[in-house]
Amino acid sequence: MLEFDLDKIDLTKEPAIEEPQRQWYYIAKCREAVKAKSEEYQRPLTYCITTFGCQMNSRDSEKIAGILRQIGYVEVETEDADFVIYNTCTVRENANNRVFGRLGYAGKLKQKHPGMIIALCGCMMQEATAVEKIKSSYRFVDIIFGTHNIFKLAELLMTRLDSKRMVIDLWKDTQMIVENLPNERKYHFKAGVNIMFGCNNFCSYCIVPYVRGRERSRNPEDILEEIRGLAKDGVVEIMLLGQNVNSYGKNLEQPMTFASLLQEIERIEGIERIRFMTSHPKDLSDELIDVMKKSTKVCKHMHLPIQSGSTRLLGIMNRHYTKESYLELVDKIRSAVPDISLTTDIIVGFPGETEEDFEETLDVIRRVGYDSAFTYLYSKRTGTPAATMDGQVADAVANERFDRLLKEVQKNATRSAGREEHTVQKVLVEEVSEQNAEVLTGRLSNNILVHFHGPHELIGKIVEVYLDESKGFYYMGSLIQDNA
Repeated sequence: MLEFDLDKIDLTKEPAIEEPQRQWYYIAKCREAVKAKSEEYQRPLTYCITTFGCQMNSRDSEKIAGILRQIGYVEVETEDADFVIYNTCTVRENANNRVFGRLGYAGKLKQKHPGMIIALCGCMMQEATAVEKIKSSYRFVDIIFGTHNIFKLAELLMTRLDSKRMVIDLWKDTQMIVENLPNERKYHFKAGVNIMFGCNNFCSYCIVPYVRGRERSRNPEDILEEIRGLAKDGVVEIMLLGQNVNSYGKNLEQPMTFASLLQEIERIEGIERIRFMTSHPKDLSDELIDVMKKSTKVCKHMHLPIQSGSTRLLGIMNRHYTKESYLELVDKIRSAVPDISLTTDIIVGFPGETEEDFEETLDVIRRVGYDSAFTYLYSKRTGTPAATMDGQVADAVANERFDRLLKEVQKNATRSAGREEHTVQKVLVEEVSEQNAEVLTGRLSNNILVHFHGPHELIGKIVEVYLDESKGFYYMGSLIQDNA
């Protein structure tokens, strides 16, 4: 990452027009203001970020944290802080309600601490109705920005400090991708890397294309440069992030496939594991399957959302594949990578779902044998075509089907679990177990958890572990002593 010496930025001049130079100017300017306030309070100023939603939001929060650290804020775990940020999700309407609940709590804290700054960003802020509600009912909010201009945080903060008014900066869409700004990673040994933003699929139940915008891919050399820097910094595993990574590169001036990008990343020394999500079945190519088959670094795990096993419903959902084509794709993947772990997303109670449609979904679960599944009861999402469709499924019917679905998913997960039992496998050690300080927790290439006794200094390393016993969704193992 290109670094700027904040002490050498001339704040007597006007900020640059170009990015990211403009934002580094505002980071330096905010740093002066925060330093002055810290001296007034005779303590460091603090910040707290609460993140709702997906891994894309988590990655955005790392960028926000990086900017705030450069400015001079110190992180705390509670909302009793000088700067409180809610990075919002809006995939389901109850996510909005959770944010409003947190806002009510933050408002009470602010009454006791008038200097507190409260900011809202993320997907929910791209909805006009949500923003209007905040403007009318939560006047104590200081800054509102969306998904497209996370990089502008320092500039927006400076505007708020100068004006003492609510600052709202929302973009409907953008082609801009701003690199070379600070970020604060949660782990020193693994990192998420955005390779693209937005989505073009417009599934009939999904709000994401409306709040994240249309697909735009990062320049491949920028991605590779970032990953090389991460490798030099000790990162051994990366997660490539995008709403639909399989469509990466289509809008570049010189188109590049996702499979080709993976091959370039695999050549980077120091990176030992490559993960990615999410994969849309309609764009998963034979080229990608072949790369996964030959790769020594791409992890043996794929999240492949089915949503429904009914071809009829898949058409109404605007998913652009059929039950049959999905199962053919699974067969191709399993043939090329026999030990792969497959996970999925499933919606129950989509408008018009019949018992026959639901049985088709159960049939897919039995035939694929997913290692796990994220299962959801359909809920209306205002602003999507599905919200106004006829045939909304009664709650009692949807709940009964949901219970049956869970049992089938668990039954199949149990059946597929334990494949690696009594074998030695490589584990990336991630953390100390919350239940036992002498036990470490890590992940296999296929994303399954492993718990074993070992010294804390192994965290961040890939070690060999004998898998003694399968517990269904995780293994208990024994460290091979050569690693100790």
